[in-house]
Amino acid sequence: MPRKFLVVVDDSPEFDAALRYASRRARSTGGRVALLRVIPRGSDAHWSGVRDDIQRELREEAEKLLARLGEQAAARSGAAPLFLIHEGDPEAAIRAAIADDPEIKILVLAAATGGRGPGPLVSAVLKGGLGGRKLPVTLVPGELTEADIEDLA
Repeated sequence: MPRKFLVVVDDSPEFDAALRYASRRARSTGGRVALLRVIPRGSDAHWSGVRDDIQRELREEAEKLLARLGEQAAARSGAAPLFLIHEGDPEAAIRAAIADDPEIKILVLAAATGGRGPGPLVSAVLKGGLGGRKLPVTLVPGELTEADIEDLA
């Protein structure tokens, strides 16, 4: 069973560094990338029809984004990535993804650039982890270049 590198797909500028690193690391170790996109969960039951439409649109957008990023990950890693879409809180989604798939062996996160702080997921990991199954976390500096990643991975 190949080890999987879990990358949380977000809209941060440093996300690309995490994806590039995880993809190259997967290639060099015979692993596979798992891409997790977390979409917000609607809450107003009173607007359930509208909420359902919004959730459907968010899921469709997530699927398109993962398909596009999946092409990049496959080209860099040499294997088709796994796509995961969860609704709700990112920390809970990561815990669920890790609990559901014992082949996920490493969580890859990118640290924020430009003095903005480490980012919410990195902060959560540093404050005590994400709970559940223990696994290593790789923090990738967001400003790494392609050459830096090639050298490290």
